[in-house]
Amino acid sequence: MKDEESDNRLGGYLRARRELVSPAQAGLPAGGNRRVPGLRREEVALLAGISADYYLRLERGRDKNPSPQVLDALARVLRLDDVERTYLLGLAAARPRAPRRKRPEHVPARVHQLLAHLQIPAFVEGRAFDVLASNPMAVALSPRLRPGQNRLRSLLLDPEEQAFHQDWTKATADFVAALRTTIGDDTDNPRFVELVGELALSSERFRTLWARHDVRTMDGGTTTVHHPVVGELRLHRDKLPVDDVILVVYYPDKDSDSDEKLRLLAALAPAESAGAADDSPADDSPADDSPADAPHPKTP
Repeated sequence: MKDEESDNRLGGYLRARRELVSPAQAGLPAGGNRRVPGLRREEVALLAGISADYYLRLERGRDKNPSPQVLDALARVLRLDDVERTYLLGLAAARPRAPRRKRPEHVPARVHQLLAHLQIPAFVEGRAFDVLASNPMAVALSPRLRPGQNRLRSLLLDPEEQAFHQDWTKATADFVAALRTTIGDDTDNPRFVELVGELALSSERFRTLWARHDVRTMDGGTTTVHHPVVGELRLHRDKLPVDDVILVVYYPDKDSDSDEKLRLLAALAPAESAGAADDSPADDSPADDSPADAPHPKTP
């Protein structure tokens, strides 16, 4: 994450969001001589009922303490949903703090035991989408779900993962927006800094999405993937918080075509995938030294 973005996150967010609102969406004439893709600063100020000078100070980071009433007005003009409005309020409330010490992410021993018993794809991910542990069915579904992989990095840089997702465009937008939401005010976290820096250098798609400042939560949902052996699978996804990590499970509708294909996949899964979660510790020690130290797949 760039230093200037960290220093003026509120202004960066306001600027990015106004560029995504068209004059027509705001009830304004488009005009023929517009140099910005969305609303002008003075238009946002007018619609929010504040002075153009004050709004300029907000965007440039000269005033970082707007009132809740001003933020609500800006959220309305910028057409923010509940998640985006909450994020905006959080940016204004953020205060400087001492850098946090890097903490390993732990996978509890009971979760390793649960993974070994589940007959559906299941894995544990950290806050930066690092895969910390997985069961054989998860690896059979996608080799990119082995411990040590990073889901967002695979999605953006691995051609096989790109082909795996039916709607890769939506998946990348969801993942990047979820990462920004997760980061919140933890902008000095070494793992986040490392991941954002790497992807900003290696992925144009990431740079485009990161510049939008989208925020989103990724909890439950349904996705369609293309498995190279059993074909198309329609799977539900649930994310369950366990201590400081997330247990992710994928499962089909009972007795559906995808259910039959998943059972076939279980029968065809190579024996070596059975070791996917077996190397994990037998106690509550970290699955590895830290997500940042986990090996990354080679960039294609």
